[in-house]
Amino acid sequence: MIDWDTTFLPDDMTLPLLWAGLLASSMQWTAVPLSASVWGAIAGYLSLWLVYWGFKLLTGREGMGYGDFKLLAALGAWFGWQALVPIILMSSVIGAVIGIVLKFSNGLREGGYVPFGPFLAGAGFTAMLFGPQTILRVIGL
Repeated sequence: MIDWDTTFLPDDMTLPLLWAGLLASSMQWTAVPLSASVWGAIAGYLSLWLVYWGFKLLTGREGMGYGDFKLLAALGAWFGWQALVPIILMSSVIGAVIGIVLKFSNGLREGGYVPFGPFLAGAGFTAMLFGPQTILRVIGL
């Protein structure tokens, strides 16, 4: 079985992606102002960090890996804090649908999990191609 958390986007690739987004913003290679990029990185990391710790305090188990925090921080650095809600919504909805399908098709064993990183990466790729506002329109917001 493929470990998508480490195979798809390893941590050693996520942090350079974060720094590249901040650099691109500071050099004005993107339309994202540096302040929006920095706040996007901070908000991206902290939002999933808070979800992680909330889940861990409630259940005693880890609900996601640290790579997810870093990847959302990198996406925030590239697209700005304004894009975080569309990206997290799209990745959550698609991840939930696929998780439910796997559960009902017996493709997900009891205690198994569906990695969140590929859905974050897919939502980030979609935001890159079509823009975060398009994601909101498709979702219906």
